[in-house]
Amino acid sequence: MKLEVVVVPVSDVDRAKDFYTALGWRLDADVATDGGFRVVQVTPPGSPASVIFGSQVTEQPPGSARGLHLVVSDIEAARDELARNGADPSDVFHDAGGVFHHAGTDARVPGPDPERGSYGSFLSFSDPDGNGWLLQEITARLPGRLDPATTSFASADDLASALRRAATAHGEHEARTGAEDPDWPDWYARYLVAEQAGTEPPT
Repeated sequence: MKLEVVVVPVSDVDRAKDFYTALGWRLDADVATDGGFRVVQVTPPGSPASVIFGSQVTEQPPGSARGLHLVVSDIEAARDELARNGADPSDVFHDAGGVFHHAGTDARVPGPDPERGSYGSFLSFSDPDGNGWLLQEITARLPGRLDPATTSFASADDLASALRRAATAHGEHEARTGAEDPDWPDWYARYLVAEQAGTEPPT
């Protein structure tokens, strides 16, 4: 089973459509039928799941969605992009407990996770109705979180960042072995797959 769609309750469909598409989310559909029924679907860049809102598509009160998560590899860059596109994001924060963020704004500590650990840094923003979104920075997955047979990247920038991390690790590998590695493409490939899957990287 694969999560495909999340429904977000809004009061003004056109306003919500303008907001989300201004963030760079792909407009997949805008379908209206008789009786005031309307469905709009948008998809965040690189996301396998989409967001639907509209008229008569949910009984939830507008603005009542909370804790919707978007995963990014660079939370500072993502914050800058959201700010440029009009989302008015919060400052980056981490949680005092260090496990996951608390509800609302409880236990928020300003700044990214001090060790910049994967899963540890967040920011929040809301759409015009008050539906609450959070961004979480994930640079390396915990073991078992991804199928090691499937490796994908949300954008060219994400792939470039992963290649830079692989290049750094490969430089350390060559320093340990004391020899140039002619099979570096294979090593890079194993490193990228292991990093995403949370398995042991090549040494």
